[in-house]
Amino acid sequence: MSQIEIRPAWMFRDTVSGRHLDPRLFVLLEAIHECGKLTLAARRAGLSYRHAWNTIGRWSDFFGTPLVLMEKGRGAKLAPLGEKLLWAQARARARLSPQLENLASELNLEIKRALAQGSAVLRLHASYGYAVAELPDLLREQPDIELDLQYLPAADALASLTRGDCDLAGIHVPEGTLGTRALELYGQWIDRRVYRLVYLVRRQQGLFLQPGNPRRIRGLADLRRVRFVNRNRGSGTRLLLDTLLEQSDIDPGSIDGYANEEYTHAAVAAYVASGMADAGMGVEPPARQFKLDFLPLAAERYFLVARNETFDFPAVHALLAQLRGPEFRARVARLPGYSAERSGETTSMEAAFPWLAARRRRRAP
Repeated sequence: MSQIEIRPAWMFRDTVSGRHLDPRLFVLLEAIHECGKLTLAARRAGLSYRHAWNTIGRWSDFFGTPLVLMEKGRGAKLAPLGEKLLWAQARARARLSPQLENLASELNLEIKRALAQGSAVLRLHASYGYAVAELPDLLREQPDIELDLQYLPAADALASLTRGDCDLAGIHVPEGTLGTRALELYGQWIDRRVYRLVYLVRRQQGLFLQPGNPRRIRGLADLRRVRFVNRNRGSGTRLLLDTLLEQSDIDPGSIDGYANEEYTHAAVAAYVASGMADAGMGVEPPARQFKLDFLPLAAERYFLVARNETFDFPAVHALLAQLRGPEFRARVARLPGYSAERSGETTSMEAAFPWLAARRRRRAP
């Protein structure tokens, strides 16, 4: 079935000649960065060697400086401007992808309604995550489910759930007592008598560091002497960082860059990889994508939350079957720092967070 995909595109325009930047340049630059040889890069980009050579030469002339450095017997590597262009493209893609995926999901639904393709729509509002991002593709071949996935901060997703604007909300909660602060925030929306949880994945959060960790960052205390890039206010990762800083008695104001915000894990990783910061925080997959070091700090569980009666929906039955199946587990196994050993299990708040239930009992008169 055809699906709309929306991707960011670059436009450099010479106002004198009217020439526009060929978007295939970025594919070629990325391939050179990965391969280190123009012959291999051209093949990966689907271009002839001559076309790739001409493309590099044409756009080096356009900018007035080399994009690629060629050394006889040593292959090819990106020149400083080539690296900056590649990282700028990666940052733009990382920052905009969730919003563009939200819009694509809305447009696909509208088109299918216009075509009278009437699958049951399952509305999921969720904090962005690499496992959740697998769900649209995983469910695409399910004739009885049309997934409307919208990425929102966890608190906003829960607010949507209580208003009836979605059927499921996606949240992540740090393991152990680290999760207290998150649950106190989420508790204003989650009535344990009305809602149940579905385990999605377990994942690691940690620090993104420059390759080889040249600043010798060993923990949160070291953030006070380096340049940092933060997640946006309202995100679960920002909430986790603030909790860890509070536990360690570290003043956020002592961290250079605490107020610098990016809106996705990948955007933070791209920011660090570009050299504009020494450290950032997020889940492990983008650290591997951008060839960064990763220092684990905390494990957390990602849950889907729904009202009790929602579990009677046939579409939810189909979703749970997919989460328990081998295909989803295989996809999660490819994500560094993720595991799916309990994916698709349903549970109550008390069962998921027994320490929280024990604390409530102690507080009871």
